[in-house]
Amino acid sequence: MNLKALQEKRNQIATQMRDMLKRAEDEERRFTAEEREQWERMTAEIGEIDEAIDEARKLHDDLDEIDKRAGEPLGTRVPVGPEPESRSEPEQRSQQDLEREAFRAWIRGGMAALGDEHRAIVQQRMTELPSEARALAVGTGAAGGFTVPEDFYNQLEEAMKAYGAVRNVATIIRTDTGANLPMPTVNDTGNVGAIVNENTQVTEQDVTFGQVTLGAYMYSSKIVRVSLQLLQDSAFDIEAYLARAFAERLGRATNAHFTTGTGTGQPAGIVTGAAQGKVGATGQTTSVTYNDLVDLVHSVDPAYRALDGRWMMHDQTLAAIKKLVDSQGRPLWAPGIIGGEPDRILGYPYEINNDMPTMAASAKSILFGALSKYHIREVLGIQMLRLQERYADFLQVGFLAFMRTDGVLLDAGTNPVKYYQNSAT
Repeated sequence: MNLKALQEKRNQIATQMRDMLKRAEDEERRFTAEEREQWERMTAEIGEIDEAIDEARKLHDDLDEIDKRAGEPLGTRVPVGPEPESRSEPEQRSQQDLEREAFRAWIRGGMAALGDEHRAIVQQRMTELPSEARALAVGTGAAGGFTVPEDFYNQLEEAMKAYGAVRNVATIIRTDTGANLPMPTVNDTGNVGAIVNENTQVTEQDVTFGQVTLGAYMYSSKIVRVSLQLLQDSAFDIEAYLARAFAERLGRATNAHFTTGTGTGQPAGIVTGAAQGKVGATGQTTSVTYNDLVDLVHSVDPAYRALDGRWMMHDQTLAAIKKLVDSQGRPLWAPGIIGGEPDRILGYPYEINNDMPTMAASAKSILFGALSKYHIREVLGIQMLRLQERYADFLQVGFLAFMRTDGVLLDAGTNPVKYYQNSAT
């Protein structure tokens, strides 16, 4: 089934589910057993369709990339070895095209594969970067360093989101150096204005500012090895392969810390910075109730709920919540009707993060609030190293990506994000 047909089928089912829910609400009644069975069947069907849509979108993206490559000038299909004499003049191509060509040539053949104009591009980029970036790239030549071009970085970042749920909802800050970055915070919620009588002096009320500091922890993808045969095969999309490999490794490593990091020797996770919103009653070590979720929502200030109110939880927790109903027997979970509209719980969208704790004794298993108040700081994007000699006897080349990043929940004193904690016993 094609993508459009899948989306139309999903929308039809979602509309039926919305109509069922509205009908029960209008009649102020619980779902009948038959309606409940139909709801569960349609919920499962939507899950299957969502998986098929994701797969279809990936196939379409792959086809778009193939078409895009087919339409590129021959000069962008960079072979290993010296540049051919018949190449287009550099002024006929954009700076971005030249950077992309240089990067592809470097991946496949190292510095020896770069022609004069590509070497000039690399040298220019290194000159334009701050001194810290030039130090990180260790000379670009003998050590094999390379600052990745923008299009590859965008491809890598997009792929990282699939493995980094916090990145999907956080605020990203990019800096040119790794120096400590102070972030101001303020909590003025306890202060109010006042009526001023005629000819009466206005009283003062200072605003108390705080500060949190974002550092720059170094993360490595570990080494990804690629055979020379694949590097030399122009049909093999080496860029897409490296982007997926680096994204999976860096995305999972950073997301774990962005979720539950201690803040000591690693980023402070969003769970770590969140405040307690609701604790389950005795016996709820692996469960949550409708009332718990309602209480958790209303434990967050309405201003934060309106700003960016959303949930975050493990997929297993979502499965449990999908089975919950309100006091009238109506499901809490509702599907998005049109393509791109998020599914919701109690009217708020959610983010699945499998680095969140699953429901267990004393686990902080559900977050709710303005998740965009979590800030991620990145330094200089992604750097790459090409390790040619190390694996030469295996006829392989090693690639290594590294990035510097940190994260923290801002306005923690005003509790923009709160958690549900399962009971201890």
